[in-house]
Amino acid sequence: MKAFLSSILAVIGSATLLAQTPPPTAALAPHSSDLGYIYSLPSEWEVVATPSTLADVKQQQSQNATSEDEKKGVACVQLSLTARHGDPASVVVVMELPFACFGQTMSDKDLPGFAQGASEGIKQSFDVSDPVYGSYTLGSHSMWAERAKGTPKGHPELPYTVEIACSLLKKGAVCWMAMEADDASRQIFEQSPVALEGEAPAALVPPSAFDKKPAS
Repeated sequence: MKAFLSSILAVIGSATLLAQTPPPTAALAPHSSDLGYIYSLPSEWEVVATPSTLADVKQQQSQNATSEDEKKGVACVQLSLTARHGDPASVVVVMELPFACFGQTMSDKDLPGFAQGASEGIKQSFDVSDPVYGSYTLGSHSMWAERAKGTPKGHPELPYTVEIACSLLKKGAVCWMAMEADDASRQIFEQSPVALEGEAPAALVPPSAFDKKPAS
């Protein structure tokens, strides 16, 4: 599972770097997904058009894949939202893996492996240090999160906080990932409300999320 996720989340890590260069943007509205969630960033954040070079990244990851499941995962992964704010830019990326495309489902027991694979994928684009981990629930949904210090490879002068939160829905897996240039952006990412499958909106990452390291 971790190797499979590394390839997928390398695509996501590349997306955050690509979003540093200002491509066409649009005003941000609450993001509603067919998988069954709504995530709302502040309106001053801008939606980033998916960079055309991202297709090349996915193609490269598919060529490097070592199994058919890995190739299928890279092909099925969708970037449902890329948003940026500020200069230097903080970036939020939402990744989806629809089970209908992937051909198999996951259960809560798969969530730790699914989410832990994120750190390996991130390391293909960032130098990461001092990670902390958290597990919590939003309504009836289990969540797994990681927060770490990170700098884009080759750019140690650009310190960021890199954060990811993942969950499993009935129709697919979803991860919210942020590259945060400052504490204000970190708080926005964590406190912006998400509603999962019709349940009441709640902060994506509650303040207590990292109080206790989850069991491995």
